[in-house]
Formats: sequence, C-alpha cells, structure tokens
Amino acid sequence: MESERAEVEAAAAYTIKRYPVAPGVRLNVRSGPGTNYQLVKVLQYGASVPINCQTPGETVTGPYGTSNIWDNIANGQFVSDAYVRTGSDGYVAIRCA
Repeated sequence: MESERAEVEAAAAYTIKRYPVAPGVRLNVRSGPGTNYQLVKVLQYGASVPINCQTPGETVTGPYGTSNIWDNIANGQFVSDAYVRTGSDGYVAIRCA
C-alpha cells in the first residue's frame, strides 16, 4: 500500500504541466525558435501544450505580450511563448540544451 502511493507520487512529480494556447488562436508550430523555421503543424482552437524547455529566439508579439521566448512542446516543435498562457513574462521551464 505504501509503495503504491510512493509510485503514484513519483509519477505525478514527473508529469509535465500543460499550458493553454490563447483563445481563438490556431497556433503555428515551427521546427525552431522563429517564424522563419519550417511550419510543422497548426494546433487546433482550445489546444494546450506541454513545455519541455524554453529557448530565446525571434521576438514575437501575441495575445500575451511581446516575447523572444519559444516553448519546446515536442522534439523539433516550437511555439512562441507570446501565444501561451504561462502566467509569467519570463521562463517557466528549463532552458533547452
């Protein structure tokens, strides 16, 4: 019983938080931290994204201000932090290596 609870708590500690994309936005996902990078896909309205790490890149203005922070949401997939509601104007995750 105690070991099961410890396993559940350990799994919860490694759960990556998801952040909502701005309402009414179909967000472009790029292969790198800028609009000049290849378009990988477009997120649907109401999407939320995990932030694995963050990196500086092209400065973009969006619903949540102007930022040069780009969020890595999957391997080779980045979105501008100006379109993601993180509750912060700064970094909320580790810097990408």
